[in-house]
Amino acid sequence: MSSSSNIVWHESHVTKEARQKLNQHKSAVLWFTGLSGSGKSTLSVAVEKELFEKGLRTYRLDGDNVRHGLNNNLGFSAEDRTENIRRIGEVSKLMVDAGLVTLTAFISPYQADRQQVREILAPDEFIEVYVKCSLETCEKRDPKGLYAKARAGEIKGFTGIDDPYEEPENPELTVDTTSAGLEESVKQILQYLEKSGYIPQEGAAEGGN
Repeated sequence: MSSSSNIVWHESHVTKEARQKLNQHKSAVLWFTGLSGSGKSTLSVAVEKELFEKGLRTYRLDGDNVRHGLNNNLGFSAEDRTENIRRIGEVSKLMVDAGLVTLTAFISPYQADRQQVREILAPDEFIEVYVKCSLETCEKRDPKGLYAKARAGEIKGFTGIDDPYEEPENPELTVDTTSAGLEESVKQILQYLEKSGYIPQEGAAEGGN
């Protein structure tokens, strides 16, 4: 018997739309994807801080953090990477339903896996942010020393070295951290969210009477 044959989705009396109205902003997932060392985590932390200081309800899911708990039974094979991203997609969907602007920072190297997450969510709730950075620059940064270990053969299946990274084909946003600094990158993302109607535009609250 299937483990899911006797379960039924139980609807809440509080809807996602009601939560969004209470929060006065839309809920969506900012899905940061890019090579290790591209700046995904740093950027997601900075963007969340700016959003929080603007009074928005947020939560951030980071690749390493999630592997400490929810996904600590997964490795880095193609199958485990796919399951890792699937689970994060489902958690992100719950976060969006809760009315939060959710920020995720995962390498998520495979296009099919990112597309699967996009399809889990409603239209316009998945904002793919390609944190573009050359492999050369990522290796120079190497904040965790992982590229050095991969080059030495100590880590197998490392993205960008002996495992592929499939660049997003049509991301909602591309942030090039090879040339752009952190402040400029954060500003670019906030401007996108404002112009696209996800968050209130700066100064909108003061002028609405």
